[in-house]
Amino acid sequence: QVRLVESGGGLAQPGGSLRLTCVASGFTFSTYAMSWARQAPGKELEWVSGIYSDSSDTYYAGSVKGRFTISRDNAKNTLTLQMNSLKPEDTALYYCAKGYPRVVTGTVTFDSWGQGTQVTVSS
Repeated sequence: QVRLVESGGGLAQPGGSLRLTCVASGFTFSTYAMSWARQAPGKELEWVSGIYSDSSDTYYAGSVKGRFTISRDNAKNTLTLQMNSLKPEDTALYYCAKGYPRVVTGTVTFDSWGQGTQVTVSS
């Protein structure tokens, strides 16, 4: 069974940092691209970042570019999102997801994702 377990969320002040970690199992992690997505209450799921299987390519949403960094360790089946210069609008439930999303008419979907870890940015 595909399992994706996120951790590292919590409360941060504006300008602060958090690092999210995802531990994957149940599939050949090193052969799949991986993503981070987030969802705030009442809003659509947003593709935050993605990374190719061998880390040769990355994607960042314009809203986080320059502030967040995605990385992976294929030997440990882990995915990381380093979040710096946090803003209140980064507040959301963050999900680790297998692969890149399918985007149809602005709607983001993934085949597999975890339970999520809450990130709250507030002063």
